[in-house]
Amino acid sequence: MDRVNASPEPQADSAALCGLVARFNQRIDAHARKVADRLGITSSQVIALRELSEPLTLTDLAGRMCCEASNAGYVVDRMAQQGLITRRPHPTDRRAKLITLTDAGASCRRNVLAALSEETPTSALTAREIADLSALLAKATSTS
Repeated sequence: MDRVNASPEPQADSAALCGLVARFNQRIDAHARKVADRLGITSSQVIALRELSEPLTLTDLAGRMCCEASNAGYVVDRMAQQGLITRRPHPTDRRAKLITLTDAGASCRRNVLAALSEETPTSALTAREIADLSALLAKATSTS
């Protein structure tokens, strides 16, 4: 570690970083709510549609949504009633179902992704800064 650039209070730096990440997360949540209001769906549905880039089990979707499976189940039930997703048997796990977008769900997902890309919480960042932030967050959240 470079002692010249080392902070005398690493715990304070960590606390400040946690505060910044929390505020950034609040901005992301507010952005999702704004998109949801505009599209007439819930913010949880915005997050689910953002994450459904491929067929997923409920457990996998819940993990990507950062919520409990029971909460994701409620969202999925509502999306099924709206004709946005279907559940089909998992090809290798007979206990699991795969959540798959319908044509209407895929169209709704495209609308969600387009709306999420407008006036984002990262709009003030350059493409390079976004790439750097993404790499740092991936490193900080990796399980290895």
